[in-house]
Amino acid sequence: MKADILNAARAEFAAHGLSGARISAIVERTQTSKRMIFYYFGDKESLYLAVLDQAYREVREAEANLDIRHLPPDEALRKVVEFTFDHHRQNPDFIRLVMIENIHDGTHMSRIETLATTNIAAIEQLDRICRRGVEAGLFRADVSPLVIHWQISAMSFFNVANRATFSMNFGDDLFGENAQLMLREQVVQSIASSVLKSVP
Repeated sequence: MKADILNAARAEFAAHGLSGARISAIVERTQTSKRMIFYYFGDKESLYLAVLDQAYREVREAEANLDIRHLPPDEALRKVVEFTFDHHRQNPDFIRLVMIENIHDGTHMSRIETLATTNIAAIEQLDRICRRGVEAGLFRADVSPLVIHWQISAMSFFNVANRATFSMNFGDDLFGENAQLMLREQVVQSIASSVLKSVP
């Protein structure tokens, strides 16, 4: 029941934001009632916080489950980049939730006490990859896991967040399957070139 409510609420909040979302619309998407929603989550804002928390936990858990520890560091980094690009592309609701929260300056996220711990896992994963890359002589000594995460997020996020306006201005040629695979590879190469040692 709670999972169904969270899934329905995620779609509603992603479409309309916290202020525009209606509990009645969430009820219509599930086999429940307003009373049960409030029983489980208290109020609409608490439900919104639960949706945000779940959305971030899902992506971090999926990252943590990537089978990359046995890979050379450059290949492990590739897998992380590809995962992020694909995840964001396949989960536009997640991107919309993040966009909405940015509009509100992260006000609601700041109330989720576990979120910082949840999200630091992404930096820790990249830190392990970077350490291995430096030790193997592949990566520059000054690579920053935080900067790499920012770069990966920026390029993967823009691909979804700005699709509508980009398509309106320039057409949708970049959003077909082959073009998306090409863009993903270019993101991989861009990140790789920012961390790999220059070849003399």
